[in-house]
Amino acid sequence: MSVRTSAGTTISISASNPATFDVAGYEALSFTAIGEVTDLGEFGREYALVTHNPVGSRGTVKKKGSYNEGTMQMSLGLDTDDAGQILAKAAALSDNDYSFKVVTQNGDIYYFQAQTMMFKVGVGSVDQITTASITLELTTSSAGVGIVESLAT
Repeated sequence: MSVRTSAGTTISISASNPATFDVAGYEALSFTAIGEVTDLGEFGREYALVTHNPVGSRGTVKKKGSYNEGTMQMSLGLDTDDAGQILAKAAALSDNDYSFKVVTQNGDIYYFQAQTMMFKVGVGSVDQITTASITLELTTSSAGVGIVESLAT
């Protein structure tokens, strides 16, 4: 598979949780597209660095520690009539995890759960589109499942 642009990529949201944290569990959910997204940011697992410095060898031993599924910073043009934006704003007011689905232009799908930490409106200046910013903190299920991939073939 070759590299590609992000043009055509979509993100959708669901207030429901999957019965199972796998492709089948997420496919059973009903998702609502979030409209007018201009930047999806990035996501993915990152590990904490754990170090150990034994005095006898002077060298630092490095290991992977706990992991975090990441933070996703999204930018969009504000559309107060968009069902996906309305649901994302409701998610920001909730303590519940919401389900998300990202579909890239080649058909790769990424599913994950997240806490919506922020939904802010940016008014800007006379020559700017009114925007919104959304911050998602991706979570991990109790079984350790984070981002679920369904890659196009």
